[in-house]
Amino acid sequence: MPDLSYEHIRSTLAAQPLFEDKSWQLSPQAWPLTPAQVAELEAIGAACLEFHQALETLYLRSAVGKNLLRNKSLLAPWVADYLDRGKPPALVAHARDPKNRGAFPTVLRPDLLLTDEGFALTELDSVPGGIGLTAFLNRMYSGAGRAGVLGGDDAMIWNFHAPLAALRPAQANPLIALVVSDEAATYRPEMQWLAHQLQLLGKRVFCLRPEDIFPLGSSLCFDAEGNPEKIDVLYRFFELFDLTNIRTAKFIFESWAAGEVAIAPPMRTFQEEKISLALFHHHLLQDFWAEALSGGAWKLLRSLIPPSWVIDPAPLPPGAVLDGPRIGGRSLNDWRELAGASQKERDLIIKISGYHETAWGARSVVLGSDCSREEWQEGVERAVALAPTNLHVLQAYRKPRRIRHRVYSRTAPHAAHEADGRLRLCPYYFVANGQAKLSGALATFCPPDKKIIHGMEDAALLPCRVTPVD
Repeated sequence: MPDLSYEHIRSTLAAQPLFEDKSWQLSPQAWPLTPAQVAELEAIGAACLEFHQALETLYLRSAVGKNLLRNKSLLAPWVADYLDRGKPPALVAHARDPKNRGAFPTVLRPDLLLTDEGFALTELDSVPGGIGLTAFLNRMYSGAGRAGVLGGDDAMIWNFHAPLAALRPAQANPLIALVVSDEAATYRPEMQWLAHQLQLLGKRVFCLRPEDIFPLGSSLCFDAEGNPEKIDVLYRFFELFDLTNIRTAKFIFESWAAGEVAIAPPMRTFQEEKISLALFHHHLLQDFWAEALSGGAWKLLRSLIPPSWVIDPAPLPPGAVLDGPRIGGRSLNDWRELAGASQKERDLIIKISGYHETAWGARSVVLGSDCSREEWQEGVERAVALAPTNLHVLQAYRKPRRIRHRVYSRTAPHAAHEADGRLRLCPYYFVANGQAKLSGALATFCPPDKKIIHGMEDAALLPCRVTPVD
């Protein structure tokens, strides 16, 4: 497969405001995936959508005290308490509104680490960044003479638009506003680029700030060259904790309630809580998940999602133990006992569940085996202290395996060389007509000494390609 030259990559990136003030390692080739890995990714997408569908059932039944199983009793009101904790009552009511029943995110993006045992799914994001970035990289790496990228050159662009347009099926070309908050401003250039690409394809898509929106009657509008244009679909690129900073949020809710605008992803906080992965492993809910999911999805998710627990410091009776990891060979009676774990026992990650400014971008992540005892103790104490309003997840750490890929040297003459590293794969699934369509994937290839993999200057950010069958 012909290489993409260093000069071509640099000049192409430099020509785009999309990447202003950003830099990363460059590579001559897209990340290779075997046909078997692609087939597994497609199965993961279907399983993630099933998971969301089951999570909605779990949450709504828990909220009203309904039985969770068909043929035997299982009540779990504590599930709704966990998922609603710290949320404004109005937002909770919106999530439960019957008009929102069956409303799921239009984009799903799991974080997959490649380990010796296969993929490990550590998070499932429904407001993911990187859509425009991956679409751009797909185009750049799929030039003449090179193998096609996963999903196709423009699949990310078309398939991002399709489920949004489907929210207004009676309209041939609905007006879609990609609304990016100031909190998420670093992603605004890629959403502007995405909107521009869709405009070139004849689609009415605009990237706006929240303050660009105003009400006109019960409609939601923006100023288009001096004339108000009605918004049919609002794609929110902001987290729900950020609503208090969005002055036009009231108008968004009112227009949605009047049926004038569709919102994607839906503003349902339970769909954005990391503790949902811990609920999947909760011993009291195993019968529910086995009944709510297909056999294949249940088995796949069991292998993908690392053991995870909700750090809930509610007191236990004497003699009771927590469903959690063992420390010093003993079961825990109190989450604070995690602070005494040895470094070997601290192969664990603590992270805030959601609805908080540190819940994205790995800002709340504490990896026990990669920090001092004092930092670990602080992480445990913070998780316990914040539990009344913001729950944390404890997750077993699955170490990514070392692999090799060619990258360009940062120094002249910019020769490509084989480098060791670890991989995080972020496949993008666009949800339409009850199916999650795999449309591309962003590979983050980090140096081997980086324990927490995310976009950074030392990482290579790459699209993916499918290797030919021998």
